[in-house]
Amino acid sequence: MIAHPGSEVRVLIRSRPTANFAQELIEYLPDGQTVSVHQRKDSRKGVVNNQLSSWSFRLDGVLHDVSQEEVYGRVGRGVVLGALEGYNGTVMCFGQTGAGKTYTMTGATENYKQRGIIPRALQEVFHEVEQRSDHAFSVHLSFLEIYNETLVDLLASVRGCPGVGPGGMAVVEEAGGGVSVRGLSLHPVHSEEAALNLLFEGEMNRIIGAHALNKNSSRSHCILTVHIESRSRTLSDAKYVTSKLNLVDLAGSERLGKTGSEGQVLKEAMYINKSLSFLEQAILALADRRRDHVPFRQTKLTHALKDSLGGNCNTVLVANIYGEASQIEETLSTLRFASRMKCVQMDPVVNEHTDPVLQVRKLEKEIQLLKQELSIHNTLANRMGMSYDTLSETQVAEIQSQVRRYLEGSLDEINHDTQSQEPQGPQEPLRTEYTHTYVPLYNICPVYYMCYSMHRDNMSDLVFLPSSSPPPKAEAFEDFKAERGSEINRILKENKVVLLERRARLRELTECVNTAKREIDSTSTALHQWRDKRQSQGMGAQNCGVPVLDEAELSLTLRLRELKTQYRQQYEELRGTKAEVSYCQHLVDQCRTRLLTEFESWYNESFLLPEEVQAMLRSGGPIRPGLVPVYKALEEDEQEHFERLRYELLADSPSAISFYNAQYRTVQRVSLVQTNTLSLWVMNE
Repeated sequence: MIAHPGSEVRVLIRSRPTANFAQELIEYLPDGQTVSVHQRKDSRKGVVNNQLSSWSFRLDGVLHDVSQEEVYGRVGRGVVLGALEGYNGTVMCFGQTGAGKTYTMTGATENYKQRGIIPRALQEVFHEVEQRSDHAFSVHLSFLEIYNETLVDLLASVRGCPGVGPGGMAVVEEAGGGVSVRGLSLHPVHSEEAALNLLFEGEMNRIIGAHALNKNSSRSHCILTVHIESRSRTLSDAKYVTSKLNLVDLAGSERLGKTGSEGQVLKEAMYINKSLSFLEQAILALADRRRDHVPFRQTKLTHALKDSLGGNCNTVLVANIYGEASQIEETLSTLRFASRMKCVQMDPVVNEHTDPVLQVRKLEKEIQLLKQELSIHNTLANRMGMSYDTLSETQVAEIQSQVRRYLEGSLDEINHDTQSQEPQGPQEPLRTEYTHTYVPLYNICPVYYMCYSMHRDNMSDLVFLPSSSPPPKAEAFEDFKAERGSEINRILKENKVVLLERRARLRELTECVNTAKREIDSTSTALHQWRDKRQSQGMGAQNCGVPVLDEAELSLTLRLRELKTQYRQQYEELRGTKAEVSYCQHLVDQCRTRLLTEFESWYNESFLLPEEVQAMLRSGGPIRPGLVPVYKALEEDEQEHFERLRYELLADSPSAISFYNAQYRTVQRVSLVQTNTLSLWVMNE
């Protein structure tokens, strides 16, 4: 549903399901829009309490004990469809920690039916793109995290993404009044599966923590932005529309007395509460029409959401509450924020732009048509020789001369036929002399023309037949590393880089240990010499026989103790680094052996197999051991298991294939990260 100009932000309430729902304190009225909250007064004797004990909040809807599909239908579908029409849109979840904001936005990534607003919105976008064949759509994704007032790109780990440090990112103002994040990567996506892969990749990189109310508490604010551009395929128009769909998962507000946060979690909670407090101040300023200034720049969160809170944006807020009696104060705070958000007005308009290149082409074509129309009109009017091309310098000078003479009175009428003033001497003979008959290339040599056209249009259409002799192994090995063995070759290079770094560190530590040993020896020698000198002078003990250290001897003793401690630390690090070097060398050897083994198998299959074996393989005959690559054989059982589970799950929901493919890749990435972590742990032990 697209908001009308002057309408208010849509706000809906969603309560987290709980067995201890406080029915006596929270009441949902039958109209489906009103929430009444009753709070017990302080009943202590002798205390006069005149505070309110009952509140009523009327919003746009109440989502209580509803499915994820119904939540998306009432919250997100209208915003997504509006974004495809060119309207900016924002869906945002706000509430206390543990109230279900992340579940509402993202849902359960392992269950298709429990997926949240973001996966459903991505599915809707690409479903509509396929249906609207009269428009060409371009979709890009970005994923921003705001952690402790630091901007983080959650998709920076995607291969091919230019790395930008957290300090290199900043929220900047745009010319049209919007904002963008400098340094945030923007990824083109062409399918629902590709978009879900990026979503799950970013979710893996999010920072979470645990406290008393939530074991998996989001410790940062996250904004997934879908950039959509649409151009008409049926109209030759230079106009196109763009939109920005922001899907915002805010971190939850916390009461430190209830969460029991401490240490780093306490620091994160302070940043979260501060940013949410400033967000509420910005909302109050937006709701007050008498205020000219809105404090967007107080935090990174409010600055990043400047063009997403009302105004030229179709905004929907989901206020998540925790309906238990112990959380009634936080519930009231969330409902007050929701009622203030509802006072913010929206004025969304279609973001229509004009492509300057297409506009110039359109105008040039229009000029050409007008010239042709004038030429036809002149022919019918028997005005031959008229030209509407750009005037030459000679013609401009002649017209200026006629105008001056006309103003001076020496000329009665200005001659409009400037074409006759152009010299006609040698030009026509030159045209005749240098005009040749054009002979098309296909009339000269049809075969050459066909080969040239194929090469010019698409080099991939040419099929090169293999020569009678196989290529040299050195050349074939380079081709294999660039294509079939690119992944193994990449891992080998990465392991080599790590091995070189560890070896360099080992050399540094060896030098440091040797230097420390030499300093220990020299300091120990100096200390023994000093003690011998003092004993020879009879200054080693007092009358009672207790040894006395002078200042120089004390300094040498402390220095020796410090050097020995440093030596032990460096020696322990040296031993650990030696183990790391040995393990890295083992990984490099394994990768090199696997690369060479698979290259030999590929080379034999590609160039050295006899014709009868190739015929047997083409006809589906038995395959001898060694023809199936090792990595395929190792992953065959797991792949078959995944395919079986996937088809069982897709029996009821055929549209879930993209979701489960992306989820499977996420599981693989998690397993890879865990394996690497375990390997590093074993290497450090």
